[in-house]
Parts: sequence; structure tokens; C-alpha cells
Amino acid sequence: MSKYVIGLDFGTNSCRALIADIKDGKEIAGNVFSYPSGYEGVVIDPSDPNLARQNPADYLEGIESSIKGALKDALKNAPGFNPLDVIGIGVDTTGSSPMPVDRHNTPLCFKDKFKKNPNAMVWLWKDHTSFKEAAWITDMAAKIRPHYLSKIGGTYSSEWFWSKILHCKNVDAAVFDEAYSFVEICDWIPSVLAGIKETDEIKRSVCAAGHKAMFNSGWNGLPDEEFLDTLSPGLSVLRNRLYDTAYTAEQKMGNLSPEWAKKLGLSGDTVIAVGAFDAHMGAVGAGVTEGALVKIIGTSTCDIMTSPAARELKDIPGVCGIVNGSVMNGYYGIEAGQSAVGDIFLWFINNLVPEKYGSTQAEKFRNLEEEASKLKPGESGLLALDWNNGNRTILVDVRLTGLLLGQTLHTQPHEIYRALIEATAFGALAIIDRIEEYGVKIKEVINCGGLAVKNPLMMQIYADIIGRPMIISKSEQTPALGAAIFAAIAAGAENGGYGSVLDAQKNMTGTGKTYLPAEGNNIVYKKIYSLYRQMHDAFGTEEWNGNMFNVMKELLSIRDEARRN
Repeated sequence: MSKYVIGLDFGTNSCRALIADIKDGKEIAGNVFSYPSGYEGVVIDPSDPNLARQNPADYLEGIESSIKGALKDALKNAPGFNPLDVIGIGVDTTGSSPMPVDRHNTPLCFKDKFKKNPNAMVWLWKDHTSFKEAAWITDMAAKIRPHYLSKIGGTYSSEWFWSKILHCKNVDAAVFDEAYSFVEICDWIPSVLAGIKETDEIKRSVCAAGHKAMFNSGWNGLPDEEFLDTLSPGLSVLRNRLYDTAYTAEQKMGNLSPEWAKKLGLSGDTVIAVGAFDAHMGAVGAGVTEGALVKIIGTSTCDIMTSPAARELKDIPGVCGIVNGSVMNGYYGIEAGQSAVGDIFLWFINNLVPEKYGSTQAEKFRNLEEEASKLKPGESGLLALDWNNGNRTILVDVRLTGLLLGQTLHTQPHEIYRALIEATAFGALAIIDRIEEYGVKIKEVINCGGLAVKNPLMMQIYADIIGRPMIISKSEQTPALGAAIFAAIAAGAENGGYGSVLDAQKNMTGTGKTYLPAEGNNIVYKKIYSLYRQMHDAFGTEEWNGNMFNVMKELLSIRDEARRN
């Protein structure tokens, strides 16, 4: 009889439940729930564009709605399907997205006195209110604990755990003092499903701990108390109420609680796997292997690579972290990414594209892509920087902004659209160059996410600029599929699951279309990329010292040559 697993994927605006057949990874049903709180699921503050929070009540509603909806569809789509044959549930989420809780695993925003207080909610990954705290952490660690920075690329980010906690302490002492602990939502959601009522009993993800909270077994786990109190007196009180052990996603958080089993119509024997971040589980769902970079393309991107833990791996400046076990057991997980990709295109469509390209968002995208595809590399004479939401990897600076260079009175929207796509591809290549510089070879790129599937122009431009095959994952829902794979492993081979990630990937993952680089296009793009790197270093680093006079002139020369040809 077939056995099934459920992957729960909690994104920025919605959550998805995916039901997959264990034997071949066939996705028999899925359901999406849009978060009702805030603006498109995000609690914002018009007076502070850096603030982005979420209401954890949306997650609980999303679990029930999405799983029930998926189960209903599975009964229609798969003859003989029985909800009692679901043997595991895996969970992936955004991150770092920590939340203050009491000692009984209850979010502070569920309490009356904090009900409307955003500081008592989930501090979403894209919340950048703590950029000053992040700089402070980086400066202090560089002075007294440089090894803390060595595994996270040398710079601590405002998107990460400790900067958000420190900012909470600085701006809202009432919330900080009331909090027994802070829990990443990738840890909290599985613990809720497993019925864990004591915060100290939650199994914390090594993915979240290592990449975002400076956890490393080489220095006894989390940052030491002296360092934390140097950052802010009294911050160290949290350390003993956080965790001293972190777990890979192959591990079992527990079994589905009686309450949730009844609510969802599933067996109480259903295994709940330890959670992890969406990109890392997405890499597994895409079939990550050594030598392949998995690029999860959405509003932002996350790049994931693996390297055997038995092999020496150099520290890589500017990446988001190197963590043993963060992708799968026995391998280092290397994380990088860009702070905005799809968000840049949406910003452009929603704010700057005229009605002549269409009256709806979909029409505008379709018509822009059609016109932009007619352009040759370099023909627009435009060059952009992809920093509209800051720079996540290499420069690690949220205070950087976007830039468009080369526009004239003849510049058209579809030319700008293509330049923005090219900018995100140049940013992606800069990341690859940095990683290879430190000894990790990247032969191919596996792409997943809606943009990778729906935007062939983007994928061809990426192939032409990056100069490597751009492979599309078979699944359009790789984070959810990855979460389902970990559920199959946590359930165990003895229960119909798998013994390892590699075993599960052989049967449950695959690839689709491949875009190959066009040699002539790659030659032109190499010229433009050199100008991108000049701008990258000039605007993004203090060390750069030079003359930018050549950039506009060279763009015009490349443009004119493209038009002549």
C-alpha cells in the first residue's frame, strides 16, 4: 500500500501543504492558504519601512486550512488514498524569523497585554529594523570574538536572530523581559504539531541555529555569556533559556498530538520532523548534489550548496553561513543569496510600467517579456545594480540601494525590465565567483520556484550570463517537497520511509528543462559583467578607489555594436 508524507511550506505571504507519494515523489495534492493579517500577510508600519512582522495565529489557521484542503483534493486525485496512510509531516519556514514566547511555548502576542504589539509577534526574515544592532554585533565580534564571524561570512546581518533580539531589548524592554525565550518559527510550528507545551523541550534546528544564531559546536554552541553581556548588559540571561543542542531535519520532533490528529483527520502515529529553513529544504527537494548550486528564486533568492563534512572547507567571506548538517547530515551547508529578485520585478511592474503594456500585472509581465526577448545582450545600453532591498551576500549591507545606469530619452520599459533581470543574474554570478574563489566548484545551477518555471527569458539570460547550464527542478514546490522528504526520513525506513536524504532523493526528486548558455551572448555579457563588478565595488565597498568615467562610454560602445550586428 502507498504511504504518503506532507510538506508544510511557510512562506512570506502564504503557507502551502503538499502531499507526496513516498515511492516516487509524485505530488498528488496541494493547497495554499494566504495569511489574513497585515498587508499580504505581513504586519508593517508606514512610518518605518524596515519593519516586517507576522501574526503566528495565521500559521495555526494555515496548518488546518491547507492540510484539510490538500487531503480533500488527494481523495479526489488518488484512488485509494487514505489520510491514515500519511506517515509524516515536515515543516520549512522563512528565517531568521524568531518569536518571543513564554516558558509554556505560548507566543507573547497571544496574551492580552501584548496582543497588538508588533514586537511580541514574529520578527519576519525581511525585518531590517535592527540594522544598527547588526553592525554593533559585527564590530564587537570582530574585536573580541572573531571566530564567531568566520562561519557566517564575516558580517552579521539585520535579518538574523541576535540582531533582532537585541533590537527588541533596546526598543521594548517589556517584551524582552516577559519573554522566557525566543523561538524560530521553523522550530515552533513542528513543536505545536507535536503538542510540546514546554519551551525547553523543543528540538531546535541546526539550520537556524548555525546560520543565524552563531551556534557552533566548536565554541560550545551559542555565543558565550560574556560576549552577550558585552553587546548589552543582561542579554546573557537568555542563553540558558535557548538551547545547547541543535538537530538536523532528519530527526523526529515527536508525533502528531491527539488534538491536531483529531482536527486534521490524521493518525496520531504521524511523525513530525524537526524543521528547517525553506531554502535548505528546497535544495533537498530540488536534488542538491556536490558540484551543484540550488537557486530558490522568489521574492528574494537563496543559494544552497553542499560539501562533504569529511573534507576541509575554507571560510568564505560574505556568505550567509557554513553549517555542518544544515542541509543534510554529513555535509556542510553553504548558504548565500540575494535580498530581492522577484520583488524588484514586482516593484517595477506595479509602479513604473505604463498601461500600454497591459491593464493587469499578468499582461504587463507577458508583454514586457515578449518585447525584452527581442533585444540582444547589451542592446539597451543599460546596467543596473540589484540592491533594491540591500545586499545579502558578499557585501552584506542592507543600507545599499538599487541603481539604473545608461537610460536616455529613448529608453523603453521593456529595456529596463531586461536590465533588471540581467542585474539579478550579474549578482548571482558574483556570488558564484566568490564561492569558487574559496575552493567550492560549481558545475551547474538547479533552479526552482515560480519564476524559474514561468520566465524562460530570465532563465536563458541567467544561463548566458552565468555561463553554466540552468536546470529547472521537476517540482515547482521544492521547499514543500524537501519538507516532505525529511518527513519520510524522520518516519524511518521501518515505517515505509527512507534511511537517508540521498536514498529519498533518488526516488522523490528529478529535473526538467535545461537552458544552455549561448556562447556569443556569454562573450558580450562578460564585458558588461566587468562593468557591473566595477559598480559593485565602487558603490558597495569603502576600499574601492578609482574612476567611473569609462562605465557609461563602454555601455554605449557595447550598445552600438549590438545594434550594428
